[in-house]
Amino acid sequence: MERKDYERLRWRCIRRALLELDITLTRFLDTQFESLSEEQKQAFVELADLEDYDLWDLMTGKAEANDPRFVPLVAMLRKS
Repeated sequence: MERKDYERLRWRCIRRALLELDITLTRFLDTQFESLSEEQKQAFVELADLEDYDLWDLMTGKAEANDPRFVPLVAMLRKS
């Protein structure tokens, strides 16, 4: 991922309507994103594009991911 794409993703993670998502996504991006496979990185980009409340429901366990690529990422996010 090019630096400008990473910065754009970071901006999307920081500018969430829910502060909890802001903190969790940005922390994950800063500490674990680089260790992901290319496929996982792309899935994270797509996950970050979800609406805040849909993503929050995934993070809190109120909903489960329909996309199997999201399942391990959501599990990692829940732990972070």
